[in-house]
Amino acid sequence: MYRGGRGRIEVFGQPLGRYSQRRLARLMSYVPQADGRGLPFTVEQFVLMGRYPYFNPLGGVGREDRLAVADALERTGIGALASRRLDTLSGGERQTVHIAAALAQGARVLLLDEPTTFLDYRHEAEIRELLRRLNRQSGVTIVSVTHDVNRAVLDSDRIVAIREGEVVFCGPAAEVMDGDVLRRIYDTSFLLVDHPQARLRVVIPPASCGPA
Repeated sequence: MYRGGRGRIEVFGQPLGRYSQRRLARLMSYVPQADGRGLPFTVEQFVLMGRYPYFNPLGGVGREDRLAVADALERTGIGALASRRLDTLSGGERQTVHIAAALAQGARVLLLDEPTTFLDYRHEAEIRELLRRLNRQSGVTIVSVTHDVNRAVLDSDRIVAIREGEVVFCGPAAEVMDGDVLRRIYDTSFLLVDHPQARLRVVIPPASCGPA
């Protein structure tokens, strides 16, 4: 983690520097893009690794750890995969396993790095719905990095847009769908249309001006 040169970072009202790594790990969990294809673990073993902030080096895995793993598997709907190896799962299933490990960690905040990258539409939709459910039903805060502004608007309450290290927009998700704002973010123009189901605007790229 980089030390900030300016400003102040707070986690649940306290400066970040006041947290020990163990205490911070009980509050926040990072879900990377890495999909675990080369890891020789079962789903249950991998999710159990999410309990590392609670492990007692002398006590081993306890009942509370096992219960947390079982709960995480149930909440993410992958209990039936508990004994499967990671390298036998689909990309969407592996991403769900990573999220389950973060939940077993007891995190109140999930930090996700492009969680639907490389997934097909079906598995992407399943991951997005899982994250929405965790947010709405369990109160888990989701902070996700994405390059897809449509997904960001459809799935988020607030958006922070960064270009070349500078914040160019910070506010309610729907307000990013403005031609001038989008131009500042992407340095290009888009067509804005009304989504047929959501009461939101989304962007589409302009059609090619070349020959048909």
